[in-house]
Parts: sequence; C-alpha cells; structure tokens
Amino acid sequence: MKHKLTVKKILRLVSKYRFYILLSLLFAIGTVALTLYIPILIGHAIDAIVEPGQVDFEKLSPLLIEIAVMAICVGVFQWIMNLANNRIAYLVVRDMRKQAIRKIQALPLSYIDSHAYGDVVSRVIADVDQFADGLLMGFTQFFTGILTILGTVVMMIKLNWEIAIAVILLTPLSMFVAKFISGKTYSLFKKQTQVRGKQTAFIDEMISSQKVVQAFTHEDETLKAFDECNEELGKWALKATFFSSLTNPSTRFINNLIYAAVALLGAVFILFTPWGGALTVGGLNSLLSYANQYTKPFNEITGVITELQGAIACADRIFEFLEEKELSEEAKEELGTVEGNVSLENVAFSYVPERPLIQNFNLTVKKGERIAIVGPTGCGKTTLINLLMRFYDVDEGSISLEGEDIRTVTRWSLRKNYGMVLQETWLKRGTVRDNIVMGKEDATDEEVIAAAKSAHAHSFIMRLPKGYDTVLTEDSLSAGQRQLLCIARIMLVLPPMVILDEATSSIDTRTELKIQEAFNKMMKGRTSFIVAHRLSTIREADVILVMHDGNIVEQGKHDELLARNGFYAKLYHAQFEA
Repeated sequence: MKHKLTVKKILRLVSKYRFYILLSLLFAIGTVALTLYIPILIGHAIDAIVEPGQVDFEKLSPLLIEIAVMAICVGVFQWIMNLANNRIAYLVVRDMRKQAIRKIQALPLSYIDSHAYGDVVSRVIADVDQFADGLLMGFTQFFTGILTILGTVVMMIKLNWEIAIAVILLTPLSMFVAKFISGKTYSLFKKQTQVRGKQTAFIDEMISSQKVVQAFTHEDETLKAFDECNEELGKWALKATFFSSLTNPSTRFINNLIYAAVALLGAVFILFTPWGGALTVGGLNSLLSYANQYTKPFNEITGVITELQGAIACADRIFEFLEEKELSEEAKEELGTVEGNVSLENVAFSYVPERPLIQNFNLTVKKGERIAIVGPTGCGKTTLINLLMRFYDVDEGSISLEGEDIRTVTRWSLRKNYGMVLQETWLKRGTVRDNIVMGKEDATDEEVIAAAKSAHAHSFIMRLPKGYDTVLTEDSLSAGQRQLLCIARIMLVLPPMVILDEATSSIDTRTELKIQEAFNKMMKGRTSFIVAHRLSTIREADVILVMHDGNIVEQGKHDELLARNGFYAKLYHAQFEA
C-alpha cells in the first residue's frame, strides 16, 4: 500500500513536465508504428522471392528501399524520444535535490542532531541517483513496451486472428510470474537502501574521525564494524538481486513457448487443409516477427518493474525525508531596532522529555552588559545559547528581546542581530575573502582587511599563496587559523549582540591575549554572552552566571563570587591551583 502512495507522489512530480511527456509519447507511437510496419514489408519481400531463379526484382527493390528508410526513421524517432526521456529524468531529479536542500535549511536542528549525516547524504545523492536510473528506464521502455504490445496484437489479428487469440491466451502466464516476483522484491530493495544509508553514515563518520581512530589504534574494531555492515548490505542486496533476476528468465521461457506455438500453428495453416493457402510464408515470417516483438516488451517491462521496485524504494526514503516536520511556522513580524535588552522568564527546556535539562530559568540582561556563562560539562551553557538564537524553542516560559517574545518575530530578523563565534569552526569551500564576508557580502576590501587585522588573522592570510583570494581546502589552515577567520567574520559584521562559545579554544596563549583585546573593543557597548571553560578569560565580565544542572546556582562579578567561596570558587581554584 505504501509503495502505491509513493508512485502517486512520483506521478505528481513528473506531471509538471507534460510537454516532454507528450513529446516522448508521440515519438514512442511513431517508433512503434514504423517498427510494426517493417515486418509487413519484409513479409512482402519474402513473398517476392518465389524460388531460386525466380525473383520479382521489380517488386523487391522498392520494398528494400522502403525498409531502409523506415529503419532510419525509427532510429531518429528513438533518439528524439530518448532525449525527451532524459530531460524528464534530469528535471525530476533536479527538483528532488532542490527540495532536499531547501528541506535541510527548513528542518529543525533537532532532526540534524539526531540523524547521521551520512544517511542524509545517502538519501540526497545515492537514492536520488538510483531513482533517476529507474525512472529513465521506465520512460524509455514502459511507453514503447505498452504500445508495442497493443500494436502487435492488432497486426496479428489482421494477419490471422486464430493465431493471435492463441498468443493472447498464453500471455497472462508471463504477467502472473512477473507480478509474483516483483511483489517479493520491493521490501528487499527497501531494506537494501536503508542498510546502504547506514553504511554511508558509517564511512562518513570514520573518514571525519580517522585521526582519532588511528590515535586509539581502533582500526581493527572499525574494520570489524564495517565488515558487519557490509555483510548485512551484501545479504539484502543478494536477496534483492536473486529475486529480481528470476523475472527475466521466467518470463522469457514462457515467451519462447508462445513463439514456438505461433511457428507451429503457422506451419499448420500453410500446409494442411482446410487452412492450406490461408497464410503465406512471408505472412508467417511477419507473424513470427510480431510474436517476438509482442513477447519482447513483456521481458523488458518485467525488467523495468524490477528496476522500478528499487527506484520506488529509494523514492520512498527520499519522500520520507522531504515530508519530515519542519520548523514551527515562521512569524511574519520583523524585529525592530535592537539595543541588546534580553529577558528570560521561567524558561524550561529539555532535548528529551524524560530527561529535564533547564528548569525555571530566569535572567535579565541590560544593553551593553557582558554576561559570562560557566559551569561543568552538560550543565546547559551551550543549550542556553541555542535558545537565545532560537535554534530550539523553549518548552515553557519565554525569551524576550526588547520586550518582544522572540517566537513572535522572524528568525532572520532575530539572528541578524547576533554575531556568533563557536568552538567548532566552520569554513565553506571558497576563498578566504568568501569566508570572511559571509555576514556582509557587500563589504569592501578595506573593511575585510580591517576585520582580519582586528582578529590578528591578516599576517597569516598574507602568507598564503594568493592572500585573500586563496581557495581553502580541508588542510589549508590549522585549527587556530580557522578560528581566527571565524573571529574575523564577526569583526566585520559587528552586530548589536555577540555570542562567544569558547571562541579562543584553539588559539595559543600569546595570540589569545591579543584577541581578548580585540574582543574587548568589539564588545564595548554591545550585549555579550561568553561561554568559557578557561575562567581567566571572563574576569572582566559584568555578570558571571554559574550554571549547574540547568539552573543558575550563583550570579555576580568575579571578585564577589570568589569571596563567597561557593561553587564558582571551587571551579576557579580547581583550575588554577592545579
């Protein structure tokens, strides 16, 4: 039942390209019509050859020329039909990939966080490719196959209706075998695509963390896990291939029986009374040709059906991804002028309902205040940042900016007022300049250079082969240099609010001191949220929030918190006394 719904969705996608479908159908009709006309001409040509020495060349020569012209026309028609079919397949695949990329942008981070990246990539790349192959085969062979079956039936009835009826009566055997086998293959192909997605995710994970694997000499365990996944994929692929490969020989056997029946009955009609003379040798040749053409599409269509089972299974996974629940409906109101006044009231949030994380959280931040957030791992520091940026929505309570609940304004108007530097650096494939101007694409070269200098990145950029025009690859820069570029990115934009989540974690101590100076200039007059593990970097903060188990357990300036000799003091002394 599910695959029928998938087929309906595929048809809706394809129906947008009616012009190419009509073009394909017209030239398929032309191809089939000419292909069916050629056996008639060949039959007449055979009848023009009476016996050795008695050939009617006057009748034969025009027939041979006509056959040649028809064959050339068939080739041209097939070429145009295949162009139309390729165009349909390309356009549908293009649309699916566009939808998939848009979907990734619209999905909540909770989906991205809870699904393996490799599986998502497998759906967008491998599954779409396999679906395209099945779709192309379907258009190329399905149209012509159906038309050939109908056309050959008409031509056989015209030549000899008794033999035609015999052929038609034997045909359902072939269809029954094909339907029985194809019903088995769908579930197997579906399982195969699922395991292939799992394997892709595993490979992606291992490539991205190869250094860790080698550092912990985990190669043997990794190979063992891959072998298990590969064995599982091989098992389902073998079953799917085995069942699908039964289709063609089974139907071909039945079709050969039909061909033999036509030859036997035709010989009877030629040689024996009361049918003697009712069929010529040329006519029998045409009938045999039609019988072959009639049965051939059944082989092709059953092959197409098998291929389509795999394609539909892939399409099912793609549609499953495209129909995932998106972000909550976007508000239409734009956020007005932002000065940096933030308020959190009775906020509660958890990633998993049964494991509460932040509960009854209250905080008021005034314009220009520098808020440091510290605490042990897993206490909710980064989660708080996710809520401020509305990467996740609160379960209870509210977060307000300039007195407006951030859920009542567009995410774009909220996020453009934040500048964010994370511990995990991300650079896109492009030039150094492309990566710096992500938040301000119309920036001048002078502005870009000034931002890079503020981030202490200019000197190493100028040492690159092409300076700011150097195209970055995975190994172009060290971790610290990548982080400096991310800092330059925020230095260029200078929004009213800044979030620094361990922004100097990959930078050496000497450079960190310079960066801290730059940050102090940047944060002056701007509301800033600083997540830090190194407590030396937050001494100048206006307010330090000490978090533990999702709650603020202490709040105040550095010296005040040390004087209290509480949780913050323990964290601080544990770091520096060591």
